[in-house]
Amino acid sequence: MTPAETEVAELCAELIRVDTSNYGDGSGPGERAAAEIVMARLAEVGAEATYVESAPGRGNVVTRIEGSDPGLPALLVHGHLDVVPANAADWTVDPFAGEIRDGYIWGRGAVDMKDMDAMMLAVLRQMVTEGRKPRRDVVFAWVADEEAGGEYGAKYLASKHPELFDGVDHAISEVGGYSLEVDPSLRLYLIETAQKGLAWMRLVAGGTAGHGSMLNPDNAVTEVAKAVARLGSHEWPLKLTPTVRRFLSEVADAFGLPFDPEDPAPIIEAIGPLARFVGATLRHTTNPTMLAAGYKANVIPGQASAVVDGRFLPGFEEEFLSTVDELLGPDVRREYITHDIALETTFDGELVESMIAALKAEDPTARAVPYCMSGGTDNKTFFADLNIRGFGFVPLRLPAEMDFAAMFHGVDERVPVDALQFGTRVLDRLLTNY
Repeated sequence: MTPAETEVAELCAELIRVDTSNYGDGSGPGERAAAEIVMARLAEVGAEATYVESAPGRGNVVTRIEGSDPGLPALLVHGHLDVVPANAADWTVDPFAGEIRDGYIWGRGAVDMKDMDAMMLAVLRQMVTEGRKPRRDVVFAWVADEEAGGEYGAKYLASKHPELFDGVDHAISEVGGYSLEVDPSLRLYLIETAQKGLAWMRLVAGGTAGHGSMLNPDNAVTEVAKAVARLGSHEWPLKLTPTVRRFLSEVADAFGLPFDPEDPAPIIEAIGPLARFVGATLRHTTNPTMLAAGYKANVIPGQASAVVDGRFLPGFEEEFLSTVDELLGPDVRREYITHDIALETTFDGELVESMIAALKAEDPTARAVPYCMSGGTDNKTFFADLNIRGFGFVPLRLPAEMDFAAMFHGVDERVPVDALQFGTRVLDRLLTNY
């Protein structure tokens, strides 16, 4: 067993034991303590790193390891140190105990994404200790605030310290590289190449304020409620982007199913719980999430509002917004709470070939397939602004029975120890040969 394989589980557990819950309002403990662990573990092997604190407690760590061929563009490997909060009463174990049992590492962040943080750290430590160089420069970044939009992490680094990423043209991070077992002779490894765009919208209707007992044809609550109902119940049509079309074709072939672009439901059903990752990438979505109006039972308010979580497919933002405006009608205006682009890249190039080769070297049953995720990551949100082409690639060979999708932000989040060990081997191969 390699040194990275030997220590990766404990490194992951050590990071989980640091509560880096991100509540999105600045009230959390921040990432500094976890960043200090990363810095200390790097210093143990003589690796220098840059610590960047974007606000009190919001720690980021960036280091660069020199490659053997300085003429090649650099690769960015990044992971976030923050996690979503966890209610300990709901868990079988203490979510911040970093317990290792039954072959799993348990705790908040085990898959999102202190597993990758630990794999990055373990592989880098081993390479430095052994005096090995990757083929090209590799920039490692452990960042803050991904779970609340990246303001204190990737956004801050990309805008305030772009020099840390000089020469980088490709990146890998979450959410991809995990396996879906078709049968003992075939595992699909999903590599994220596309992400839907984000439109969190506040819908606002104005009306005439008045007494609740009187007739009022200009009721703001009525107008916003009708708009929310139209938007929330709208059946967005099926629309297959190039990434989604290829994914469905690959899955259909693997499971021996016909590929009917007009009815992909049987293919989505075949992938079981992972359908939660990709099911929403076949169409736009608009989900109402909040309502606000009024201050007393007998007072008709002059304004009412709602919040809608909108997600649009790559290449179709204008079409999406045009339809949203039609559904809202002339009496309801929309304003962005958060707006982010959709992104799609092709499944080709030297990095893709190197990821496939590294997977197959460690798992001969591996077949890599591209997929689109319905959420977003730092790859899209900020590093794309530096013209860095990003992929989701956290290599994990998972048990066939594991409901991996349920681990993300879920209760009893955990990751198999042997999956992390597998990941270190794949990541080491990738960095060595790419």
